[in-house]
Amino acid sequence: MKEIVLITGAGGMIAQELSKKLENEYTVRFLTRKKKHDNEFEWNIKDGTMDESALENVSHIIHLAGANISEKRWTKERKHELISSRVDSAGLLLKTVKKKKIKLKSFISASGINYYGTVTTEKVYTEKDPPGNDFLSEVVILWERSADDFKEQNLVERVVKIRTAVVLSKEDGALKKMVPTIKYGIGSALGSGKQYMPWIHIDDICSIYVAALRNSDMDGAYNAVSPQHTTNENLTKKIAKVLKKPLFMPNVPAFVLKLMFGELAGALLEGSRASAQKIQDTGFQFKFPDLKGALENLLKKEK
Repeated sequence: MKEIVLITGAGGMIAQELSKKLENEYTVRFLTRKKKHDNEFEWNIKDGTMDESALENVSHIIHLAGANISEKRWTKERKHELISSRVDSAGLLLKTVKKKKIKLKSFISASGINYYGTVTTEKVYTEKDPPGNDFLSEVVILWERSADDFKEQNLVERVVKIRTAVVLSKEDGALKKMVPTIKYGIGSALGSGKQYMPWIHIDDICSIYVAALRNSDMDGAYNAVSPQHTTNENLTKKIAKVLKKPLFMPNVPAFVLKLMFGELAGALLEGSRASAQKIQDTGFQFKFPDLKGALENLLKKEK
């Protein structure tokens, strides 16, 4: 009998790609707002309700649910949604697991590399470093705390928190937004362009989740970030080079981004490096450790 894995955030790019990697080894179920397939089960985070049959005989939960950080301006309501979609969803899972007296083997939660703060420094952050003190740090602290609650209440053998960098995918995310502007000659770096931009290929982030499922020694927080560091400007230039397109435009001034995005602009204009050593020490090997190879793989059909 295959072990059953329940995944939240069914519509996200990681959930979709990850399920393809898991389907031969595990039975995969999804929690979603609207059921479309037999392996999907409905839940409503705002109402605090879910189809409890989703948890029958489940061994592992992969919690990927969470509103997109960079999709909208951070109004008071949006900030509440960014936290609630992560924390309240985990709370609903915890309440239901507890009610059904289930003992999970693992609870694996998405997390964010912004745990360390939205700043640009020469420091390379490791999992031993303390959190930052801005809004995104607060989101991640609460996010991880909601995952740790499963361990504290003795509902799971281990909790793994995947501190995710910018995921490069041709289907969604930063790369999908950057490629069209560069192809049409209006692409440019943001602000100074010197801010570091921790990144990871979609295939590697999904493989880290697979490793977290298989490796029972994995516990606690792990930076899910490529071992090769880059800046926003270097990423922009590398995309242009792979696409064989010139970059004509000057950098987008910081004040323009602040006018357009408000407080959210800080997440675009600042960024530091994070170490991949801890995940590599588990034996994990990146398929796409360097930016050039990752972009060539993702953009080969775009040329």
